[in-house]
Amino acid sequence: MGDIEVVAFSGPGCRRRSDLAVAKESPPVSPKSGVDQEAEYRAQTRLWLRLLACTTLIEGELRRRFREEFDFTMPRFDVLAQLDREPSGLVLGELPKRLMVSAGNLTPIVDRLVEDGYITRTPSNLDRRVQIVCMTVEGRKAFRRMAKSHGSWLAELLAGFSADRLDELTSELDELKGTVKDAMQKP
Repeated sequence: MGDIEVVAFSGPGCRRRSDLAVAKESPPVSPKSGVDQEAEYRAQTRLWLRLLACTTLIEGELRRRFREEFDFTMPRFDVLAQLDREPSGLVLGELPKRLMVSAGNLTPIVDRLVEDGYITRTPSNLDRRVQIVCMTVEGRKAFRRMAKSHGSWLAELLAGFSADRLDELTSELDELKGTVKDAMQKP
């Protein structure tokens, strides 16, 4: 493994070695020549930054529209989207796994959705410690209206890409996702 350079910041324009650290690690040794390897690292970094930029741009616009048109947040919409797929409800402990968030982050979102009448939370008949969350009729109606707008917004944002280009890009990203998952499984 290569050397690690640590730079720490304690405030705007200040540098110290004890506060928040940002590490820059030298890439692992590879059979490729140094020039080829550096070019590959730059290409991989550019790809990651483009993916991040696209996600940030789209997510920011969707968040703005949810807030302005529905006085709603994307995390609340995401919870309703999961519950819409499960008409009989979900065990509350399943939601954080599906949404890839911590239970602690999800609790206030679920509380607010219950308070606003979008979902119910009831103990399981089989195990009173287990909570079941279900969408209410009003919650489902509201979700469907928001989902329709969400689809329209995405269509508007991605209109510059033809269906064929979208399919190609989706296929490439599926392959990239598999590659990343495989790399994460290696010891």
